[in-house]
Amino acid sequence: RNEVRISARTICSLLSFQEPSNKRVRPLARVTSLANLISPVRNGAVRRFGQTIQSFTLRSDTKSPGCAQKSCSRSAAPTPPKRRNSVLWSEMLDVNMKESLSTKEIKRQEAIYEMSRGEQDLIEDLKLARKAYHDPMLKLSIMSEEELAHIFGDLDSYIPLHEDLLASLGEATKPDGTVEQIGPILVKWLPRLHAYKGYCSNQLAAKALLDQKKQDPRVQDFLQSSLDKYPLLLKEILRHTPKDHPDIQILEEAISIIQGVLSDINLKKGESECQYYIDKLEYLDEKQKDPRIEGSKALLCHGELKNKNGHKLYVFLFQDILVLTRPVTRNERQAFQVYRQPIPVQELLLEDLQDGDVKMGGSFRGAFGNSDKAKNIFRVRFQDPSPGQSHTLQANDVFHKQQWVNCIRTA
Repeated sequence: RNEVRISARTICSLLSFQEPSNKRVRPLARVTSLANLISPVRNGAVRRFGQTIQSFTLRSDTKSPGCAQKSCSRSAAPTPPKRRNSVLWSEMLDVNMKESLSTKEIKRQEAIYEMSRGEQDLIEDLKLARKAYHDPMLKLSIMSEEELAHIFGDLDSYIPLHEDLLASLGEATKPDGTVEQIGPILVKWLPRLHAYKGYCSNQLAAKALLDQKKQDPRVQDFLQSSLDKYPLLLKEILRHTPKDHPDIQILEEAISIIQGVLSDINLKKGESECQYYIDKLEYLDEKQKDPRIEGSKALLCHGELKNKNGHKLYVFLFQDILVLTRPVTRNERQAFQVYRQPIPVQELLLEDLQDGDVKMGGSFRGAFGNSDKAKNIFRVRFQDPSPGQSHTLQANDVFHKQQWVNCIRTA
């Protein structure tokens, strides 16, 4: 089991969304545990919830640094969700049936079966989440109904939604175990995934709620695969569908539908993340306030960098302006104090510096062995020298430096 530590996201983070951190990009993790969602308590019933949940399988997808544009991050090949039942569809066929099917048709049926099994696994996960965490924590007043809705979403809606698809797939399965046509089922059902839109846009607020509740940050987005898997499986089914099959055109329509759903959710998610951080900005001077910050709808890149003196900064690149901040804590809540004057992208000059071009001071000095020449650095400044602002920034490694450089250039 692969337990992943998350730093600025919560249970949803759907569709390859980025967390605000400088961790390396990693491929889709297949399973993890939610056993540490609630802190250890004396109540025996709650302790049993943790024991029950040990078998709870979840999926996640993370990227970093926090980039809302694909151009700012390295892509990772997704892995299909792990089935609890390791038996392949073809392994359940008798010899005569297997010999009557082409290799292509067997692969097509395997993909359809994968979708059906995935729905069944997801439904079990959602029901277990409700039984082992949501309902008991509500009953014991560990969290309020509103707080649990932030974290788990509307489980009473999500479960029937996936049960409907599973039932439709079951009805379409013939006695020999094959499904002749799946396209019409998917075209009718996939638009219902818009039900997740509000839940996805709530992820950062939900993570903040979990932090406030002192919960273990290893909570994972157990609903991740409920959307991620569909375009992958649809394309796999399409790839093994004969050109003259009636499903061909309808499957292409289904793929278009799910891509539209994901794009719509992605846009809503990006706007929510952007506003989340705008609300956490603090200004030392009224002159630092810029209408381009408040008007931002997209956060292109964000993460921790160091300045020339070795001080840690948290930098936000909104679509129209670059904002350097210093992380601060206010009443146990994180905020970001704006550092110097934000730089509009139209007025920004980027310099991609080579290793050794600049000598860094402060805490950097000991990090470079016998040399105080910095690595992985770049400079941002106003094109007009009159404001007199120039910031030499250092990334954790060459990969994250290149992400920042590419993202700023794109902006």
